[in-house]
Amino acid sequence: MLHNTKGIVLRVTKYGDTSIIMTAYTELFGLQQYMVKGVRVTSKKGANKGVFYQPAAILQMEVYNTPMKQLQMVKEVSWDYVYQNVYSDVLRNAVATYIVEVLQQTMQPEPHPELFYLIEDTFKQLDKGGPNLVGNLSIYFLIHLSQTMGFGLQGKYGPTTSVLDVREGQFVTTTPTHPYFLEAQEAQTASTFLQVQFYNDLENIVLTGAQRKKILELFQLSLSWHYKKFSEIKSLPILQSILH
Repeated sequence: MLHNTKGIVLRVTKYGDTSIIMTAYTELFGLQQYMVKGVRVTSKKGANKGVFYQPAAILQMEVYNTPMKQLQMVKEVSWDYVYQNVYSDVLRNAVATYIVEVLQQTMQPEPHPELFYLIEDTFKQLDKGGPNLVGNLSIYFLIHLSQTMGFGLQGKYGPTTSVLDVREGQFVTTTPTHPYFLEAQEAQTASTFLQVQFYNDLENIVLTGAQRKKILELFQLSLSWHYKKFSEIKSLPILQSILH
């Protein structure tokens, strides 16, 4: 049957001489793989079709869906949201690449509308947000991805809970014996990320390069503990070098 759904492109793989296989996280069906025929031909028509299939693209898709089938088919696609800056701005593109790579390692097959909207909203804010919002967006996304998946941080920073035990996922009173924790200003900042109500609030969180690097690496490590096949995020060093 034909269905209309929004989809966010996560991976594109060449198939044969003219086709691709696209992995997309869709609003209706969760993580899906689609065969897209004829988009790698040299004609103008083929080139125009190929522009839709880029990682992080937010598409409106008309697709065939057959339950239990591993490879679905695409009939038509169009833009659901047209980026103005993500693909042309070096920093925004690095953040998008990082988020896509994290998603490639954490997405589950089942549909999860709340997760879809988190990803969609994050990419839209990445496109139109100011420099400080863009710089903080990776940390915000990791924290809220974990929350949406059911293993987010608990509690908040306070006089008696001034240490964030990242391994246990909660704010605690005493410094743990392991090295996976944040304290003082860094713990307070992490708590601020948890309390962000609007993306624009990210503009007001000020971090040094060293603080941002430490917090991002710890939250990525925390996320990785929940996925057995989670491997090195190759885009992280590139993102960090641009952020710093």
